[in-house]
Amino acid sequence: MKRCYLMLAAMVALVPSLAFAQGHPHGAHSTPMQSQSSSEASSTKGYREANAKMHRDMDIAFSGDSDVDFVHGMIPHHQGAIDMAKVALQHAKDEQIRKWATDVIREQEREIAEMREWLKKKGFK
Repeated sequence: MKRCYLMLAAMVALVPSLAFAQGHPHGAHSTPMQSQSSSEASSTKGYREANAKMHRDMDIAFSGDSDVDFVHGMIPHHQGAIDMAKVALQHAKDEQIRKWATDVIREQEREIAEMREWLKKKGFK
């Protein structure tokens, strides 16, 4: 029975790396890669770029400290939300979308600043 639990734990540990290898580094947030076309909307191009940058930047070197690793991963995640919100502000027609995008930028910038300050206090950059 113990061996079964160990195998299950090993399989669970492999799932994130397998997802990353298949082009899905961010679990539920990611979608299958779609081919880009020259007629792609500029908003789509902007969202693709923001998404790709966020996923690259979230590929952090883990420290083993769950608190530090959480913050190091969340900063680029929040920056990705900001970058997407900026694309939305450039293209959105719906006022509710514009409000949400503005709110996202404000709140995520605030949280990034708080997280960077927390890291600094802990002796990290």
